[in-house]
Amino acid sequence: MISQENNKGWRNPWFLAIIGLILTVLLVNGVLIWYSMHHRSSLVDHEYSTKNRKSDTETIKDIEAQNALAWKMAVKQPPAVVMNTPVSYEINVLDREGSPVSGEMEVLAYRASDATKDFVTPFKEITPGHYQGYISFPLKGYWELRIRAKRGNEVFETESDKFTVAETK
Repeated sequence: MISQENNKGWRNPWFLAIIGLILTVLLVNGVLIWYSMHHRSSLVDHEYSTKNRKSDTETIKDIEAQNALAWKMAVKQPPAVVMNTPVSYEINVLDREGSPVSGEMEVLAYRASDATKDFVTPFKEITPGHYQGYISFPLKGYWELRIRAKRGNEVFETESDKFTVAETK
């Protein structure tokens, strides 16, 4: 007979499983909320709305300036990159007419998942238009290079494809 005073319903395995599932979901959500409040994501720039913000006209001017220069960069990357091992990069820069571009060059090693590990390396000009530098990546994972060549007031910027830095050979 079913009664309000019958405690057998509280011991039903289906009832206990549903209560356990609800408690597990609440616990997992609580842990995720606590983690998100105490560990800030490095994938989002926390000053995204004000830092290095350009207007549409400035962005369009930058694009037009890059297109007007029409420089060509060829990056010779090593076949494999290992963490904490210096590797040589060679970059050739030619202007619109095919003449070598002499000037200054710097390379920003960019890691999207950890902005604190980004770093800039100046490259040396070996011969006119031919630059060389050594880069040692401190962490394994995906990286990309942002290359900036400067000749007088002319500045040309480009990016490499993403590549992987391995922990060991």
